[in-house]
Amino acid sequence: MSIKFRLTIINFLQFFIWGAYLTSIGGYMYATLHFQGEEIGTVFLTLGIASIFMPPLLGIVSDKWINAERLLGIMHLVGAAALYYASTVTTPTTMFWAMLLVCAAYMPTISLNNTVSYYVLKSHGMEPQKDFPPIRVWGTIGFIAAMWLTDLFHLTLTKGQLLFACGSSIITGLYCFTLPYCKPANTKSSSLAEAFGLDALKLFGITKMAIFFIFSMFLGAALQITNQWGVPFIDHFKSDPAYADTIGVKYPNILVSISQISETVFIVTIPFFLRRYGIKTVMLMSMVAWCLRFGLFGIGNPGSGLIFLILSMIVYGMAFDFFNISGSLFIEKEAPSNIRGSAQGLFMMMTNGIGAMIGSYGSGWMVQHYTIDGVTDWPSVWFIFSAYALTIAVLFALIFKYRHQPESFQTVSH
Repeated sequence: MSIKFRLTIINFLQFFIWGAYLTSIGGYMYATLHFQGEEIGTVFLTLGIASIFMPPLLGIVSDKWINAERLLGIMHLVGAAALYYASTVTTPTTMFWAMLLVCAAYMPTISLNNTVSYYVLKSHGMEPQKDFPPIRVWGTIGFIAAMWLTDLFHLTLTKGQLLFACGSSIITGLYCFTLPYCKPANTKSSSLAEAFGLDALKLFGITKMAIFFIFSMFLGAALQITNQWGVPFIDHFKSDPAYADTIGVKYPNILVSISQISETVFIVTIPFFLRRYGIKTVMLMSMVAWCLRFGLFGIGNPGSGLIFLILSMIVYGMAFDFFNISGSLFIEKEAPSNIRGSAQGLFMMMTNGIGAMIGSYGSGWMVQHYTIDGVTDWPSVWFIFSAYALTIAVLFALIFKYRHQPESFQTVSH
């Protein structure tokens, strides 16, 4: 079995787990458990809380003490137990704590999965900038497959999605222990900060990196908005007789999965765009795509406006990939080799940690503000989010200074 195929399997499984519940659990809490907007926002806040501490912490552990592939397997098994517990709770408070456990186990596995993939590729003489995107695309395919199965088995608004993710997490955890060894760097530490991996924070002392991390945080908020409210937004149309029997309302997860299908197209274009245009232009394209994503939601519906919802799903591929995957590759290129695991964890902390917290709480408050007598003014909500993304794009264009060198994306320093 080739090393690329083995990495393809782990990337598929990694995101299959997330796809089983991430885009549908908001609908489960909204329609089945009858949580309020701010309560749902608070539950989604757990993703951000966990991402502030766990990815950097486990990035340090993988850099210093424990093989990354073993740590990845352990966390997936812990995550399976947490998902099972989450399936048994029904109140906002207990769901908050359950999902905090789930996120504490799962969120660091995203950066650990990247660390393992990059390490294995480089140890076999390959280049992450070129060889990782075609492998990572299978993670998106895994996410799509899980979303479709969740929908087709009618688990979208039930706790069954969490049990489905639990079983998937067990399989993934066990598979991780079959991967090639990814040994810690075992570098000697000259200071207490280095001993605990906190030297990755030195990246904030580099202007271009500090600005990059800050804007990544704001884009992380945009990502959380769409994860949290996409399915509840589509699901609300079922109360309108004009839309109740449309395919989009009957199978919201399948409609939303067009976003992930779009990802599979844009992921494989990342090496070309990074070499040709550089990280600044690629990030700007992502920000403009986020603006379109939200704006098209604002004018769309499952009936005559279905085309706008579909277009919103399509531009999501660029919005997500050109930010998330390109950002990870940029960190891999710019960070010193002995702290790359910690640097990936730091990137996760800024995007899925602090950024997600801003997105979760802010969007929850926004939806609650525009909800009167149980009816949400969704167009206003989405247009405000669209303006938010456009503002970020303009500021990033003015502030981020980075001289693109096409040849630097041909190879990665070892």
